[in-house]
Amino acid sequence: MKFLAFGRSGQVGQELAGLGVQTFSRQEADLNDPLKCAAMIAASGANAVINAAAYTAVDSAEEDEATAHMVNAKAPAAMAQTCAAMGVPFVHISTDYVFDGSGEKPWISSAPTAPLGAYGRTKLEGEQGVRAAVGTFAILRTSWVFSAHGANFVKTMLRLGAERDALSVVADQIGGPTPARDIAAACVSLAEALIADPGKSGTYHFAGRPDVSWADFAREIFDQAKLQCAVTDIPTSAYPTPAVRPKNSRLDCTSTETVFGVSRPDWRLGLAQVLSELNES
Repeated sequence: MKFLAFGRSGQVGQELAGLGVQTFSRQEADLNDPLKCAAMIAASGANAVINAAAYTAVDSAEEDEATAHMVNAKAPAAMAQTCAAMGVPFVHISTDYVFDGSGEKPWISSAPTAPLGAYGRTKLEGEQGVRAAVGTFAILRTSWVFSAHGANFVKTMLRLGAERDALSVVADQIGGPTPARDIAAACVSLAEALIADPGKSGTYHFAGRPDVSWADFAREIFDQAKLQCAVTDIPTSAYPTPAVRPKNSRLDCTSTETVFGVSRPDWRLGLAQVLSELNES
């Protein structure tokens, strides 16, 4: 079984490579050239394709939506069309940013979408392109990704926690931190299941449990890392950013477990693994 993935340098892409999935780097597969990416799939002979690549600079997307649109919308649409023509499953990673973050209930996969900014808009357009290809697919929305690789909240907190005695962290944004390793494993599981049963195609959610605020996430990071850094809760309004963040990023992952048998991972266990990996390196 040959699986192919885009996004080698990203957090999930590096974990997919660790699982033995053939991955393409940005240098090999430029997502600003969707037709080239599609051609690489056509020539690969892959049994399934996973797209873990994206333009994830949320704030920068507000100023460069054209590039975000090419990478997050045009490229996955072209990939999905090629996969549909080849008759192979396409697993595409999306985001909680397709929702407006209102309310307090976890978002089900069929809930109305209403992105707040350019990043969410382009990711939603990517989802629409994948569905329009009318192939075998799974769109997997996730949230608050972290790992020992690249830039993420965990590594930022570790750096700041080692430098300071106290930090103010947003407490009114709630979501499920998700280890990249678990996302990679979920993508492989979904791809395998879709090969066996294309009827499982659809949009699904996958996020770590339990849901938590950024402030409480930071506290757990400091506790596990044994860093003496006090956390003060602040509202989103006290930490303005170019792009508006959704306050409610809770994702209902019931259908993912029901259809694929893939359960929400405990992010606290994933955090311990990441800290151990960072210590070893």
